[in-house]
Amino acid sequence: MKLTLNGRKFKSGNGRKGAAVLEMALVLPLMVMLSLGVVSYGYLIYLKNTFQGAAQAGARAAIPSTATNSSVTGSSGIVTTMMTAAGISSSNYTVTLNPSNVSGVSAGTAITVTISATWGNVGIQALPTCFGGISNSTTITCSATMQKEQ
Repeated sequence: MKLTLNGRKFKSGNGRKGAAVLEMALVLPLMVMLSLGVVSYGYLIYLKNTFQGAAQAGARAAIPSTATNSSVTGSSGIVTTMMTAAGISSSNYTVTLNPSNVSGVSAGTAITVTISATWGNVGIQALPTCFGGISNSTTITCSATMQKEQ
């Protein structure tokens, strides 16, 4: 259909009928990959923050003179409680205490609580590694150190 205005003839389209579809086909995969990358790396930051908070709480629970290993890492220990509240199963991470037994340690001794896990156990593989995703072998490790109280 041709339109006329002051004697000029105009087409009803401007010849760009397929341009929007082509542009969407080129841009949509990039936007989806960018979105999935933001989700993956955002979750990685969340996990690091959760691990660090649990390690700090574990170190805090380990420094009183009456502290035991089970109060730090046991089934009802503070680290297990915090990680379970964050939705992370105890089979997916490891907790290391240094020294390995916190009871009977002399006052002033540094106690370190380390929590670590691999991305393959706790992460989400939203984006393949070849497109910038996080590798399943990436290790997330956080630790906190405090001195034993008297």
